[in-house]
Amino acid sequence: MIRVVIVDDETLVRSGLSLIVGSAPDIEVVATCSGGEAVDTVGKYAPQVVLLDIRMPDVDGITVLRSLRALPQPPTVAMLTTFDTDEYIGTALRGGAAGFLLKDTDPEQLVHAVRVLAAGGRMLSPAVTDIVISGYLEAGPDRQTADRLRTMTTRELDVLTLLGEGLSNAEIAGRLFLSTGTVKDHISAILAKLGTSNRVQAAVFAHQAGLLDGGEPAP
Repeated sequence: MIRVVIVDDETLVRSGLSLIVGSAPDIEVVATCSGGEAVDTVGKYAPQVVLLDIRMPDVDGITVLRSLRALPQPPTVAMLTTFDTDEYIGTALRGGAAGFLLKDTDPEQLVHAVRVLAAGGRMLSPAVTDIVISGYLEAGPDRQTADRLRTMTTRELDVLTLLGEGLSNAEIAGRLFLSTGTVKDHISAILAKLGTSNRVQAAVFAHQAGLLDGGEPAP
């Protein structure tokens, strides 16, 4: 079972999300709580996935995210928002969020998102994806990003490119004729070389460097 904790300041929202996510046979919502109770609740129930509201009156979601990421065994965290142009999208992703979902996401897509997150993948609502990628592309690659990409082997660049396309470990393995374990090793090496904490940030690097356009790491 995939264990999930839902963090939101509105009881009605928590109940609704819990009902949707918990309806899946392989997902259990072990607890729901407000932002101020999030760290203690996650410590008590040890979920694999946390769905975290980014805007709460008692404590903001970014602060909670940082606290959760600092735990000895941090869960995978996806931010929830009602705005597809939320100003904190970039901050949340840089802070270690593995996903960014709109609260009005289709129920089936929300359940799918939880499964992807639990499997170590990343998940951005379609309305959010273009904003995130565009924002990073407009900023342009900096020298540090280019230097980090140059430290990678050709195979690591291949894996990073496919990761940027949103492929899972199994799909990358099939595309490159590698074992899933080898792909995981490559991704670990990629994250270390980029100095990033999750696949979302690595995928953004891939877009920013032009790898998905068939380009080379930017000079």
